[in-house]
Amino acid sequence: MDIIIVGCGKVGSALAEQLSKENNDITVIDTKYELVQDLSTELDIMGVVGSGSSHKILEEAGIEKADLMIAVTGSDELNLLCCLIAKKAGNCQTIARVRNPEYSKESNYIKEELGLAMVINPELAAAAEMARLLRFPSAIKIETFAKGRVELLKFKIQPGSILHQMEVREIMTKLHSDVLVCAVERGEEVVIPTGTFELREKDVISIIAMPKTAAQFFKKIKVQTNQVWDTMIVGGGKLTYYLTEMLLHMGIDVKIIEKDRKRCEELSESLPKATIICADAVEQNMLIEEGLLNTDSFVALTNMDEENVLLSLFAKKKTKAKIITKINGMAFDEVIETLDLDSIIYPKYITAEYIIGFVRAMKNSIGSNVETLYHLVGDRVEALEFKLVKNEPILDTPLEKLKLKDNLLIASIYRGGKMIIPRGQDTMRVGDYVVVVTTHRGLGDIMDILDERQGR
Repeated sequence: MDIIIVGCGKVGSALAEQLSKENNDITVIDTKYELVQDLSTELDIMGVVGSGSSHKILEEAGIEKADLMIAVTGSDELNLLCCLIAKKAGNCQTIARVRNPEYSKESNYIKEELGLAMVINPELAAAAEMARLLRFPSAIKIETFAKGRVELLKFKIQPGSILHQMEVREIMTKLHSDVLVCAVERGEEVVIPTGTFELREKDVISIIAMPKTAAQFFKKIKVQTNQVWDTMIVGGGKLTYYLTEMLLHMGIDVKIIEKDRKRCEELSESLPKATIICADAVEQNMLIEEGLLNTDSFVALTNMDEENVLLSLFAKKKTKAKIITKINGMAFDEVIETLDLDSIIYPKYITAEYIIGFVRAMKNSIGSNVETLYHLVGDRVEALEFKLVKNEPILDTPLEKLKLKDNLLIASIYRGGKMIIPRGQDTMRVGDYVVVVTTHRGLGDIMDILDERQGR
C-alpha cells in the first residue's frame, strides 16, 4: 500500500518504522528538514519537506496514488486540515491524531462529518489500558477482544504459586479453569506453548479468557483480583486528565502531583473531585508526606522517561503499590523491560497497533478482517483478532486437520456470545471472531495461518 505520514515526531517515526516493515511504500512529510532526512535515510523511504496542509506538498508526496494518509503532527487542527485536503486531492482514506479532550468528546461527530477512516488519541487509548490495569492490579498487561468480551491478561508467576511445574494442559484438568496460556516469556526466551509445556515460577505468561472466567482462575491460584482504592499520579498532562476521569468514574480516589502552577489550576477546575498537589515529585520526602507509603497504586506520567523510570523504581522500593510507568521514547525499551517495574505503557506502540491493524484490514477487506492487533512481547509476538466475514476453505474444517504455521496458536473463537477455547474437533465459521497468537509478522487474513496455503 502507498501510505503518506504527515509528522515525523515520535508517533510518526514509530508508524513509519512499523508500516515499512509490513512492506508498505511510505512517504513522510514534515516541515523540519533534519527529521525528514534522518527518517528517510534510516528507513530507506521517501521524504518531503513542507506542510502536510499544502496541496502542492501533498501532490509532491504522491497523494493522487496514495491509499492512506495519516496525520500525526503536534496540532489537532493541522491534522484535521491535512485530512480534509488529502480527501479532496487524492480521495484516499485518512487517519488523524486528535488529542485535545474537547475534540475527543466529539470524535465520532468529527469522524463522520469529515469522512475520516479513524480518529486516534494515543493518550486516551493509553489511559484506558491503565484503567484496566488498576481494575486488576495483579496483571502486567490487559488487552481486549470481541469488543471487550474476551480478555488477554499477562502476569508473572510468583514464587510458591501452584502453577510452578504445572503443565499447560493441567490448568483445565487440575484447576478446572477454561483459560488458555498463549505465550510464555522466560528470560530472553519467548514460547508459544503446547499442552505439555511446563510452567515455572518467574515466567511471565499471557492467558486468554472471558472476564468472569479469568477472575475465577486468579482466585484459584490465589492472586489478588480486587481493584485499587486510590492512586497517586505524577504529571498533569492530557494522559493524566483522561486517566483521572476514568478512575473517578470507577470510584477510585486520585491524587495528582504537578509542578506547574498554571496547569494545577486548570486541573483543579476540570477535575474538581481529584486532589491536586502543586509540587516537584523528585522531592522524595514530599512523596512520602503525601501518602506514597500507603497508596494502592502509583502512576508516573511526566514528559520525561528517565524521571518516570526513577520515580517508579523509588515507589517500588518504598511500597507494595501497583506501579505503572509511561515511556514515550523507544530507543532503550529493551533495557527498560529488564528493570523491576510492574507495568510499562508505550502510548506510541498503542497508536501503531491500532493503525497497523487497520492497514492490514484495508489490504484484505473481503475475506477476514483484522479487527484488533496487539504486540505482546515487543515485536516478537502478535495477537490478532480476525472477523470471519466470508466463507473460506479453511472454515468448517476441524482444527486438528489444518496444517498451521509453527509458533502459531488459535487462542479463542468467539461465537454468539460464547467464547470457545479451541480443541482439535472445533471449527471456525463465518461470523466468528478468532484470536490468533503467533511469532510470525504480517498476518492479514485468516488463510495466512496455514503453513502451506490451501486452495481458496
